[in-house]
Amino acid sequence: MYRDLTISVVIPCYNEEEGIQHVIRSLPPSVDEVVVVDNNSTDRTAEVSAALGAKIVFEKRKGYGAAYKAGLPAATKDITVTMDGDGTYPSEQIEEVIDYLIDNDLDFISAARFPMQNPKAMTGTNKMGNWILTVAMLLLYGKNIKDSQSGMWIYRTKVLPFLNLTSDGMPLSEEIKIEAIRSKDIRFSEYHVKYHPRIGEVKLEKWRDGFKNLVFLVKKRFQ
Repeated sequence: MYRDLTISVVIPCYNEEEGIQHVIRSLPPSVDEVVVVDNNSTDRTAEVSAALGAKIVFEKRKGYGAAYKAGLPAATKDITVTMDGDGTYPSEQIEEVIDYLIDNDLDFISAARFPMQNPKAMTGTNKMGNWILTVAMLLLYGKNIKDSQSGMWIYRTKVLPFLNLTSDGMPLSEEIKIEAIRSKDIRFSEYHVKYHPRIGEVKLEKWRDGFKNLVFLVKKRFQ
């Protein structure tokens, strides 16, 4: 519990046996619940996470979005925090971001990685792809945010029913922000955070996933 609010952390994982140990152990003591979504892992991700006290949700449908759509409803505390299982997002800033959410009477915060403090934490092509997709969101939706692809979100759990999440893949990272921004019931903002080099094998297929994200932005805008 932190500032009289309980905290759930939701982490989607596919073969993150090495990284998930670091992530769970680095969480602040104020975190009340850890939900790890095992998305058809072939390693010991689930066993390692359970041994460290996490609640395990199994999702057979492969995909980042499918994992989150299974995991987010399993969070039972006042605040939901999301992060990847590879150690890239800063667990050390969870309480800092929650302070910002409470002090500014917000409902949903997207953690913005840019400008990046550690240039080595992301490749140049990934930075370019993020920039293109963020500009596309601005042009299509008129929303000027710094990081449309961030996978760390901090929100009041009660707003989840207002978010109509449809993507089973990587586009969910941009879709959840679009839904939060467009909802009249949700007060949205961004907060700058650190971004660390990943632990373990890179699984993102940057060109394919980037193109799918761009197509999704266009389709959702004109639905």
